[in-house]
Amino acid sequence: MKVTQEKLPASQIGLEIEIPPDMSKKAYEQVLQEFTRSANIPGFRKGKVPRQVLIQRFGSSRMKAAALEELVQNGVRQAVEQEKIDAIGNFQLRSSFEDLVQQYEPGSVLTFSAAVDVQPEVKLDQYTGFNVQAEKAEYDPQQIDKVLEERRAELATLIPVEGRAAQLGDTAVVDFSGRIVAEEGAEEEAAEIPGGQAEDFQVELSEGRFIPGFIDGMVGMNPGETREVSVKFPEDYPQADLADKPAVFTITVKELKEKELPALDDDFAQEVSEFQTLAELRASIESNFQKKADSKTDANKEQAIISELLKQIEVDLPMTLIDREVDYMLTQTAIELQNQGLDIKRLFTQDMIPQLRERSQPEAVTRIKRTLALGEVAKRESIQIEPEAIETRIKEVMEQYSDRDIDHDRLRTVVEEDLLKEKILKWLEERSTIELVPEGSLTQSEENEELASAEVTAEPETAAPAETEVSE
Repeated sequence: MKVTQEKLPASQIGLEIEIPPDMSKKAYEQVLQEFTRSANIPGFRKGKVPRQVLIQRFGSSRMKAAALEELVQNGVRQAVEQEKIDAIGNFQLRSSFEDLVQQYEPGSVLTFSAAVDVQPEVKLDQYTGFNVQAEKAEYDPQQIDKVLEERRAELATLIPVEGRAAQLGDTAVVDFSGRIVAEEGAEEEAAEIPGGQAEDFQVELSEGRFIPGFIDGMVGMNPGETREVSVKFPEDYPQADLADKPAVFTITVKELKEKELPALDDDFAQEVSEFQTLAELRASIESNFQKKADSKTDANKEQAIISELLKQIEVDLPMTLIDREVDYMLTQTAIELQNQGLDIKRLFTQDMIPQLRERSQPEAVTRIKRTLALGEVAKRESIQIEPEAIETRIKEVMEQYSDRDIDHDRLRTVVEEDLLKEKILKWLEERSTIELVPEGSLTQSEENEELASAEVTAEPETAAPAETEVSE
């Protein structure tokens, strides 16, 4: 079989395939035999229908089309094997199938064109000696006090309040009932809110606990006092029949209590942790915040290196790789949403999937380029992971998730990929210069650049009317 190769854009190899006469005839004869065995034509036994009757009954074009499908499929497969092409995905027929049907004569040479995707060639001009900036993450020391106060609040005891009115931070025992306010001029009267009544209900007077206005309306009330509080349900309220509706709640405060916090001392540290002193507890919290900040800084440095690396890569991606990456991304998203209890059938409808795929393509392209760039560095520098390191990491993961059913083959693949990525990025970082800058400074700089770009783009539009007036 004669095959001529042609290099095409998007990492494709074009194939002009010449099917010899014997293969062309054999495929057609096989189709006739299959039709003969399966055809059910009145007046003839199965398997005994004459050839001309078959052709008249089903049509010559249908017979040829069936033979051509086999010839094209087998022809491309054999061509890829013969030429030792590392093809990925399915092939694309470049010739018009309808034209091939018209031209096809069993027992004659058949020539058609197809294309297959192949792994892309990666060009990486530079991957060492980068000079980049990365934000250094810092933690706020006040976060330590906030954590300690939250733990104190968890251990707080409630004591009755006497001699003063309700204030934010208190806990109140109330009776309440709510009703929807009828719109002005409407015929219907105010209707009670389903489930909007309660007795001896304990509520903490802190913002965000209920719909806006409910808690604020209780501030200043004394035990035994009844008050009507006007509120409005938010537009995004889960119950659609209440969303954006005005309402009035009649509230009676029956008891008031306030939190009594435990002393912030060594006894407190022993009660909430394994530490013996408050100083040790505070040091542990500070250490955790520092580790998180260091981890974020490391991630920022990695991202800075990768961003610079992506500027250096030249690669023509085949659609097969992009489609596979989009498939993977959407599958992962669906799994995450399903784990959150969401109905993915309502989110991933037939109408939505094409839009989701289109929106996912840019990120998919970036992810593929990142993987190819890191892989190219590993190949050029012979960066590999020692088997011992893989086994150690697998053991750590298995101990951490001992209560779960884990796919060991999948785990090994993920561990190898993660360790290799870590080693490559460490290798790149050691051969680059990274300037750490204050957190938020690079983000602010990017925002300013976008704003400046938008202003420059807008200038000609602003000047246009004046130019028009002059020309007139």
